[in-house]
Amino acid sequence: MSKQTITRRKTVKDIVSAKGGEPIVCLTAYDAPTASILDDHCDLLLVGDSVGMVVHGLDTPVGVTMDMMILHGQAVMRGSKKAFVVVDMPFGSYETNSDTAFENAARIMKETGCQAVKLESGTYTAHQIAHLVERGVPVMGHVGLRPQAINVTGGFKAQGRNSDERARVMEEAKAAEEAGAFAIVVEGVAEDLAEEITKAVACPTIGIGASPTCDGQVLVTQDMLGYFDWTPKFVRRYHDMRNEIGKAAEAYAGDVRSRRFPGKAETYKLSKQ
Repeated sequence: MSKQTITRRKTVKDIVSAKGGEPIVCLTAYDAPTASILDDHCDLLLVGDSVGMVVHGLDTPVGVTMDMMILHGQAVMRGSKKAFVVVDMPFGSYETNSDTAFENAARIMKETGCQAVKLESGTYTAHQIAHLVERGVPVMGHVGLRPQAINVTGGFKAQGRNSDERARVMEEAKAAEEAGAFAIVVEGVAEDLAEEITKAVACPTIGIGASPTCDGQVLVTQDMLGYFDWTPKFVRRYHDMRNEIGKAAEAYAGDVRSRRFPGKAETYKLSKQ
């Protein structure tokens, strides 16, 4: 009898050991079919709170709820078999105190089966990160442009453009690392600052709008595929899915209106007895 091949999902140790080695490949995923397609190509799938904007049409991620993150996390776990899966903790689910952060992180992990959570890492969240890690919850940090904080920062603006901002972002990164974060997303900062952070912390950095010297890169999948008319400066479009989907929908609409669809190949016939 032939042996069955057992698929092993990547672990936190695999991500941590990538520091300084082959770059970590990361994309966002919010549903099972997309996760299944990306699974063969990504080391890490991030169920980001960007789902609120990308899928639900929100203006910011601030309105994303725990239930939304859990629903999408469950779908991504069902669709993937090999990638390490991280689920964002939404705004308001971890900032108050460490116990609340643990209760919400534990709920996310238990109800989705994901391997880790991510939270935006102001220096004030170091206590929460340490509290979670001590209790068995792997945590990914997030510094620089923090989308959940846009009401304070005044929008989706790059960070670290002056000496005070650079010092703050570096402080946030070091605080997240010292608290036990296994990796840190570095978003929307000057290239040289991202490089400094990558050298300054022992855990892997994953860049988005940062630097190619980071230990990995992440993009929102729908941005990378060209779903939207506008994308941020740091996005490279690898396809034009908006146009392709539009063409397919136009062709379908034409076939329906001209009664070319459904045809003989798409209809059932009563079988002869």
